[in-house]
Formats: sequence, C-alpha cells, structure tokens
Amino acid sequence: MKYKSIAIAASIGLLATGAFAETKVGMITTLSGGGAGLGIDVRDGFMLGIKQSGRDDIEVVIEDDQRKPDVAVQLADKMIQSEKVDILTGIIWSNLAMAVVPAATAQGKFYLSPNAGPSALAGQGCHENYFNVAWQNDNLHEAAGAYANTAGHSNSFILAPNYPAGKDALTGYKRFFEGDLAGEIYTELGQTDYAAEIAQIRASGADSVFFFLPGGMGISFLKQYADSGVDLPVVGPAFSFDQGILQAVGPAALGIVNTSQWNKDIDNPANAAFVESFVAEYGRLPSLYASQGFDTAQLIVSALGSADVSDQDAFRDALRAAEFDSTRGDFAFGPNHHPIQTIYAREVIQEGDVFTNRIIGVALENHSDAYAADCKM
Repeated sequence: MKYKSIAIAASIGLLATGAFAETKVGMITTLSGGGAGLGIDVRDGFMLGIKQSGRDDIEVVIEDDQRKPDVAVQLADKMIQSEKVDILTGIIWSNLAMAVVPAATAQGKFYLSPNAGPSALAGQGCHENYFNVAWQNDNLHEAAGAYANTAGHSNSFILAPNYPAGKDALTGYKRFFEGDLAGEIYTELGQTDYAAEIAQIRASGADSVFFFLPGGMGISFLKQYADSGVDLPVVGPAFSFDQGILQAVGPAALGIVNTSQWNKDIDNPANAAFVESFVAEYGRLPSLYASQGFDTAQLIVSALGSADVSDQDAFRDALRAAEFDSTRGDFAFGPNHHPIQTIYAREVIQEGDVFTNRIIGVALENHSDAYAADCKM
C-alpha cells in the first residue's frame, strides 16, 4: 500500500543517517467494500495531520481490515508482534473495535480510536491505554433525541443495524427522546433493501423517523425512503448524512436535520485551516471522519511533543492533556478517556453542485457520555 511503502522508505533513510523512527503507528481501517469511504476519509485526515506536523520520526503502517473482525485481529497481531508498533488506530466499526482493542491494550499498546466508540469500552471495559478521539457511540444519537424534542416530534419510528454501534444508537436516542416509539427494529449489517422496513414505517402511525445506517446502508435507505412517498420528517446522526453519502443521495436529503460534533463551518482557525488544506490535498470536502482522523494525528503529535511513547506513564498523561488545536475548538477528555464536547444540529443544504451541511444550532453542549461513572481506572 502507498502509505506503507512511504513509511518503510522513510525508515531506511533514517537508518542511513544513524537515526531511528522513534514512534510507529499501526492503522487498521476499512479501505475496501461497502464501508471503504469511511476508512479512506479517516486515513486521509490522519495522514494530512502527520504530514503537516513536519515530523520524520513517526512511521505509519496502514492495512485494510475489509470490515471483517477476523482480518482485523490478524492484522493487529501482526502489527504488535512483527511490526512492533507503539500505537494502534483507525478502526471504523464497533464490532471490529471490540475484537481488537481489549487484546491490544492488554499487551501494553496504546489504542486511539478515530471513530468507533462502543459502550463496552467506555464503562467497565475502559482501559488506561484506550482513548477515543471521536465520541462514545451513543452521543450523536442522544443529541438527535434531544433535537427531536425541540422539533415537536412525539412518536418516532427508530431503526439501526444489529451490531454494537446500532444498539448504542437506539439506546442513545431513547435516553434523551421524551416521546413514544411507534416502532423499533434492527436491520442486518450491510443490508441494502429496506422495502419491508419502510412498509412498517408507513403503517406505524409515527410522526417522525430516526435512523442510524452508516455508509452504503444509509444511501440505500434514503433513496428508497424518498421514492416511497412516505412523508415523515427524518432525524439522524451525521453518519447517515455525511459528505460522501450526500453526493450519492442527492436532493432526497435536502432539509434533513442531523447531529454532529463537527462541521466544516465550525468557526475556529484550526478548522478553517483543516478544511482548506484537506481540499487542496485531496480535491474534495472533508467529512467528519476525515476531521476525526486529523484530530487523532494532532493528538499523537502533541503528546510526542512532551513525552516519548516508551515512557508510558508520561505519554498517557500527555494524551490526557489533549493540548492540540482541534477542528472542533475546545477539546477535553472525560475520566474514561472519551471526549466532552458540544454536538450540533446540522441541516442538509446544496452549495452549487455540492450537497453538504450547515450548522443550525446546538443540540447538546459540553456533553459527556452515560458510561463514565462505570469506568474505574
């Protein structure tokens, strides 16, 4: 893979000059199949952050997990045992995170999540070497429930895929939504035909729909929902209304409100510079996944500025301090190493030929997660 060959070449150059790559990062992410767009964005945001740091002592090895837990476990074992990485990152999907993170941290490796934030790793399963730079899975869905209240929705039909993040999604929405549920269903992970689910929505008597279907699943659902004639307002998390998804869905998404901890119009210098440099580097607008990858790289670079990764206690303290300029503005970790952050309501709009989002308000301010109290570190 391109980035792996670049990293190896950089190491050879350092050896020739008598120096060594001091920090080795292993990125396991999804670069093929239905969820590839998410992994590509995380990878590209992360590598942009490393490039902008100007450091030549960080080596990044990148592998494709193919969205398969067994492949992710094999890659993690190889990176830890053979590649001798210091830090692991990159996983998109919560079922893969659950397969990899506990074993990696048990072997003394740091894991920094740029995406997946399963509840099992935020509460009793937390670990001092595990940091989530994105969110705890429930957070954006909790914000969607809070927004639905302000929008006057009182009888939502809710659906999500049957895997850890899907269960966290519906749990999060229900935690903050004050109305009734017209229906609650779990779909198959990777499902593309939603005719049966849309028929249930039509017959349910719902006044609104909340769904969490990331990647290609969201594209399929939104297109079929728009074609169905069902005219109920939709609320969802950013994962179903992100930059890549919106271009595939098109006008059917216009006006839908979704929740996110990031958007390209968050007004701070770090975010403006990130958006501009990402477009210049890759020729496309960044997504929230790209912003999370970028912030993860920024966190690593900031921690290395004050501690060597071989001094685990000092490096851990440097990570906890989170002294970097986040694309989100102020950034801080809670006691379980998950972010405390503001989550916004965004509306899908069209700018020229591009479908994108704009912030219309705050859904939850300085929000933590529901599992921190169960974390004993």
